[in-house]
Amino acid sequence: MSQVPEAAATGSTVMGLPEWTVLAVVAQQPTHGFAVAALTTPDGELGRVWQIPRPVIYRAIGRLAEAGLIEPTGVEPGQGPQRTIYAATEEGCTSVAQWLSTPVGHIRDFRSHLLLKLALLHRRDAGAGMLIRRQREILAPIAAAISAEPPEDSFDAILLAWRRANAAAALAFLDDIAAQLPAPDAGLTAGILHR
Repeated sequence: MSQVPEAAATGSTVMGLPEWTVLAVVAQQPTHGFAVAALTTPDGELGRVWQIPRPVIYRAIGRLAEAGLIEPTGVEPGQGPQRTIYAATEEGCTSVAQWLSTPVGHIRDFRSHLLLKLALLHRRDAGAGMLIRRQREILAPIAAAISAEPPEDSFDAILLAWRRANAAAALAFLDDIAAQLPAPDAGLTAGILHR
């Protein structure tokens, strides 16, 4: 199973959470930076999971445009400041579909990367079952290895206890949300690409 690192390089652009978030929102529906920034405020739909300041959103838009993953398609009509509308290119749609369907590589990234992916999938009405199943397949052997690891000294025992508790909590989280899902979704990536 191949994995896309969470800070993957797409072309010459390093993609962090701000870039992936902007790309996912713009790939869902063409929009402007102000609207994306509103989603990532503390009380925004995505900001409940990961908050991104407006200047960071606009920098991400610039990087994505330079990389050819989004492109301007017009200006929002109306009074007030003119807001450029961006749409994802075909390459942008393909990249974000792959990212959204790829499990995270580290337990420490569950709180940020995985929850953000789940929130973005929810926004699209795309099933998350495949991602959750693949995430569990990747996590189970990691959790087993952590459980089998013997501590070397007193601080190692403390650190190991922390790692074991996090791995167990992550597995329990995946099992809990998997139990709440409808029947297995037919094709996560296909559903993402056609939005």
